[in-house]
Amino acid sequence: MLFSLIQSDDVWILWAFLAGWAAVSIYLEQKYAWASKVSGAIIALVGAMLLANLNVIPIESPVYDTVWNYVVPLAIPLLLFQSNLLRIWKESRRLLFMFFLSAIGTVAGAVIGFFLLKDFIPALDEIAGMMTGSYIGGSVNLAALSAKFDTPSELISSAVVADNMMMALYFLVLMVIPALKFFRKHFKTPHVNEVEEWSGNEEGNLAAAYWKGKEISLQDIGIAVGTAFTLVAISFTLADWFAGVIPAGEQESFLFNALNGLFGDPYLMLTTITVLAVTVFSGFFEKINGAQEIGTYLIYIFFVVIGVPASLPLILQNAPLLFVLVFIMVGLNMIISFALGKMFKFNLEDVIVASNANIGGPTTAAAMAISKGWSKLVAPILIVGTLGYIIGNYIGSVIGFWFSTF
Repeated sequence: MLFSLIQSDDVWILWAFLAGWAAVSIYLEQKYAWASKVSGAIIALVGAMLLANLNVIPIESPVYDTVWNYVVPLAIPLLLFQSNLLRIWKESRRLLFMFFLSAIGTVAGAVIGFFLLKDFIPALDEIAGMMTGSYIGGSVNLAALSAKFDTPSELISSAVVADNMMMALYFLVLMVIPALKFFRKHFKTPHVNEVEEWSGNEEGNLAAAYWKGKEISLQDIGIAVGTAFTLVAISFTLADWFAGVIPAGEQESFLFNALNGLFGDPYLMLTTITVLAVTVFSGFFEKINGAQEIGTYLIYIFFVVIGVPASLPLILQNAPLLFVLVFIMVGLNMIISFALGKMFKFNLEDVIVASNANIGGPTTAAAMAISKGWSKLVAPILIVGTLGYIIGNYIGSVIGFWFSTF
């Protein structure tokens, strides 16, 4: 592990940085027009990336794991309190198709990258299979497939470093795209337009207008946070139970593995139970103020954490060719996603969140939608992206097996 001014076990200092920098990012976004156009999410991510590469903060810490394990799960239900199942299903079907189109780009990138680099990177068949799964579902797939292929640990760590750097850079690109005239000219942008219209087309600061103050009582905060904890507890407990009851593994049938992945995934279970609860008890959830604000702040902390592992020295030291591989895969995912998205007349926002869900998983895609104010896409992309966990594992396994024959 690289030296850093702040050590990985400086828990309170790191929490102060994560929470403080998230707050600074939100403040800048709502205070200055330039920051509003860049977005607070990018400010949060880039700030963490710079400090990590300057060795001010560590690239690994139990504090970061806590954000992944506890902060993100709490943010998800809070951000789904206004979701309606009937509207979500109507919007998710088309988004699922775009997600599959984007996955074609990932597979194409894996094939091209493998044949270009197979003579230079050891065990590239396993790494390409791992990264295919990761870039269709998320880092959960990378962990699962690395265990399946029994990949050497030093190669896994190098792949993770390259993956984190590439994801951070790609998220920056996706964040900027909606502001570019070229993409606004060639794609429909209903969600961007809605945010701008809702904000009164103000030239000054759309973020401040979107997140303007509203009445929030102590009761609202208590009910919102308490309900979120309850939903997470029920969902994760149920998912653990299903994962233990439904058999899974290489010896089991496709059906059992699929059912285990479907019902045993805590994020899919959390999304499903939350949306069902919100649909059945819509009157209760609609009366809660402040849930979106609390959930969004937690997601900004998550954005800070995303930028931390993107260590340039580790890339140059351990994984320069692996970075080339992931660059090819992400680049082709982007090109094919936007090309096919244009061909099938998808909205720009659909293409962006679908590509993001492929590369980073449902949480990063939902976080991007939240930071942009595309509230109607949050629940659909969480559902679609979580299903990518299952799809990615199978496609990654097939790709890895195929490449092993060369």
